[in-house]
Amino acid sequence: MNDRFSYKGGPSVPVLRVVHDLIHHPIETIARRWNWKSALLSSIVRGAIFFCVNLVAGWHAAFAALLTELTFRGVASGFYGALTEAFRFAEPEWAASLAVMILLPLTGHSVEFALHFLRGTAKLGASILASVSFTAVSTLFNLYAMRRGALVTGEGRQSLGADVKMMPRLVVSFLAAGPLAAWQLVDRGIRDY
Repeated sequence: MNDRFSYKGGPSVPVLRVVHDLIHHPIETIARRWNWKSALLSSIVRGAIFFCVNLVAGWHAAFAALLTELTFRGVASGFYGALTEAFRFAEPEWAASLAVMILLPLTGHSVEFALHFLRGTAKLGASILASVSFTAVSTLFNLYAMRRGALVTGEGRQSLGADVKMMPRLVVSFLAAGPLAAWQLVDRGIRDY
């Protein structure tokens, strides 16, 4: 595979280079790097979200929403995982996070809404709102985990079992990252004052 698009773990890659490659070379940067781990895990979680939200409309509606989401996410989330993985080594980190937070919802939820609308999902608004909310957190977590070697299917990958073993530590450190960054800003401001 062409090293031009692999962004191996050495030096960082500018965010704009990744965006350029995504636009001009989507096959090399996304399609050939379909992330099966993202497809599997996202299908399970999002299928459960759509099932639970639509359960108030009855078992038939909940099961139909579940099947629609499993089918859609089983394919699409592999591509979204590849998109997130493309930003794994992108710097600055805040810009990479912002890029995936904009690109994923624009592509993913537009298609998701259309599919569920055509399918007639009973609680469409609530389902999409729950899905968008989950995307906001899960995308940042996936990028965070990928930067630390988990959920990767390309260069530096490990088994899904090894990824799962890393999850408790990654979840705790991810949840602590925001408060720690805020504390560092406050501490720096106090020292500079």
